[in-house]
Amino acid sequence: MGNRLFQEARQAVEVAKYANGNDVAGLVDKAKNAISSAYANTTIAEQQQLAELQKELDELQTH
Repeated sequence: MGNRLFQEARQAVEVAKYANGNDVAGLVDKAKNAISSAYANTTIAEQQQLAELQKELDELQTH
């Protein structure tokens, strides 16, 4: 089944990556919150994936 918070964080990042217009900033914030919530309850491998997702969000904010 997997870690629900981890899955939600991944989904939130995907939504933010493909969003258009003014919603992007809010969706990035929501995804960052989801990553933060998931981090404490994940394995080391999942934490590494979350760190990569965080980098993707950071890149979205700089563009």
